[in-house]
Amino acid sequence: MPQASEIAWLIPLFPLIGAVLSGLGLISINKKINNSREVVSISLLSFVGISAAISYKALFEQVNGYQSVEKLFVWANAGDFTIPMGFILDPLGSVMLALVTTITLLVMIYSHGYMSHDKGYVRFFTYLALFSSSMMGLIISPNLLEIYVFWELVGMCSYLLVGFWYDRDGAAHAAQKAFVVNRVGDFGLLLGILGLFWATKSFDFSEIAVGVSDSISNNSLPLWAALLLCFLVFLGPMAKSAQFPLHVWLPDAMEGPTPISALIHAATMVAAGIFLVARLQPLYSLFPTIQFIIALVGAITCFLGASIALTQMDLKKGLAYSTVSQLGYMMLAMGCGAPVAGIFHLITHACFKAMLFLGSGSVIHAMEEVVGHQPVLAQDMRLMGGLRKKMPYTSATFLIGCLAISGIPPLAGFWSKDEILGNAFISFPAFWFIGFVTAGMTAFYMFRLYFLTFEGNFRGDNKDLQNELLLAANINLDEEEHVEEHGTLHESPWSMTFPLVFLAVPSIIIGFMGLPWDSKFESLLDPEEALIAIESFQLKEFLPLAIASVVIASGGIFIAYQAYYVKKIDLSIMFAKRFASINKFLSNKWYLDDINEKLFVKGSRKLAKEVLEVDSKVVDGVVNLTGLVTLGSGEGLKYFETGRAQFYALIVFGGVILLVAIFGFQSP
Repeated sequence: MPQASEIAWLIPLFPLIGAVLSGLGLISINKKINNSREVVSISLLSFVGISAAISYKALFEQVNGYQSVEKLFVWANAGDFTIPMGFILDPLGSVMLALVTTITLLVMIYSHGYMSHDKGYVRFFTYLALFSSSMMGLIISPNLLEIYVFWELVGMCSYLLVGFWYDRDGAAHAAQKAFVVNRVGDFGLLLGILGLFWATKSFDFSEIAVGVSDSISNNSLPLWAALLLCFLVFLGPMAKSAQFPLHVWLPDAMEGPTPISALIHAATMVAAGIFLVARLQPLYSLFPTIQFIIALVGAITCFLGASIALTQMDLKKGLAYSTVSQLGYMMLAMGCGAPVAGIFHLITHACFKAMLFLGSGSVIHAMEEVVGHQPVLAQDMRLMGGLRKKMPYTSATFLIGCLAISGIPPLAGFWSKDEILGNAFISFPAFWFIGFVTAGMTAFYMFRLYFLTFEGNFRGDNKDLQNELLLAANINLDEEEHVEEHGTLHESPWSMTFPLVFLAVPSIIIGFMGLPWDSKFESLLDPEEALIAIESFQLKEFLPLAIASVVIASGGIFIAYQAYYVKKIDLSIMFAKRFASINKFLSNKWYLDDINEKLFVKGSRKLAKEVLEVDSKVVDGVVNLTGLVTLGSGEGLKYFETGRAQFYALIVFGGVILLVAIFGFQSP
């Protein structure tokens, strides 16, 4: 039997086969396929399951010291120019594959319950399989060119899934926004890839780094050009991983079904950017300026996401801005030259963030039984409260997720986030302080979500509040029959609670793989650095930073407890009214959406109108004038067409006389 690492190319192939077969069925025998939804879902789940089994075996082989495998073939060639394609499986790839397949399997199981009554059930599962296949292909890509192919496939699938309910204006607009913003980053990425190939004649990650270094040394590539190319490549991860200022698409992507929100935020699209930066560390490590820019962008994103999450009342959008903030932490680690710490936080974050999003879906699913299928009502935390008694599994796993993301030991988030903060403290102390403050904000807003949703009294039957929220959203109340109560709150079915319980386990224990004094995770990804880290570990250096982060996180939880559970603090008076301008600034999401609307949306429309004016008045005017002159000259010349030879001879004679007269006057 071949080693799993030798057949890694099969990992993305199986879900792709399932997606193609299901897609062809939807095109050719749509009604029959939609009536066989269980068969389709089990088939696609089986295909992903096979990929997961190969991924787990490959990870086991890498853990046990099996050598990394890279197999290439010539995809295109012309003379000395060749483009290789193939696959690579190394420790980083094996870890990412295990993560993606695991989260995809759980999301597909969850989707069986969440999407059970949706008419697009089969289409949704088809998109999920294609999405996961694209991400798996990206992970095993051995060079930048192949990564770019799968990069675009991931973007296409995210567009299809965010806009899955395309008959809703919000979903259609969110999909378009995600597509346009990511095109900005992807255009920069493409320019950077082409520029690096021009400079190094290679798409291979390690060869690019060596080639750029050699080109700078022999002065064939100016330093400014190398920095520009590195930054252009970084634009791709900035958009995919929702870094400031290209983060604006991610919160709006919540318009898609909740299972896809969990998949995007945990293991696929946003993870792609972090993964690519990790792959390019040999290149970025050559330029401290680029690493500083990456760290700066990460620190800003980290703080921005957390600050906006403080004021969100939509449960899913609160979690979305939390993801933006955590992605900032990961990018900060990359900029600090600690890619292992960033990937470790990506892994731990994927576990508890997937659990949190699936938990929010469970809550929304239950709320829809009471307030109807209107996201404005079903997702607003002001209509929730007291759900812990009705939804014990969902509330317990959500609490575990809140503790993990807040960085409370010994849960997973503490070890991964603390490692990032430790590296930031050494490399960029100012950025460490931003991350440190953000840790307290994270604990506050996450427990704000928890207390508003699961504790206190249920507020979903407050008709006045429902009407107020609908009016604020400009929804016509006369057409909203679902405002009336339809059912009672209850726990979600097993297909939705099982993934929650399953993900709670790694959210608690997976952090122990990254203990700073004996990091098994770092030993797998970078054994040499792991040995150095173990030898240089000092408890007296670790404890102050760790204690400080736990203290500030505990402080954030305590404030949230006082404000939203026992209600001894009225933050609306203490902060919202006293600092109204700051509160408005955060509520309006730093006005970044307004700025984009004014500068880019309205600006591009204005430019398009002006171009249309130029086209209609100048370009069309020149064309019309040319036609008019031609028509007029033709009308005039037709009178000279008499058909008489004597008349033509007279014209020739007159022309000759005219020429003689002209040249005669010019003679001295």
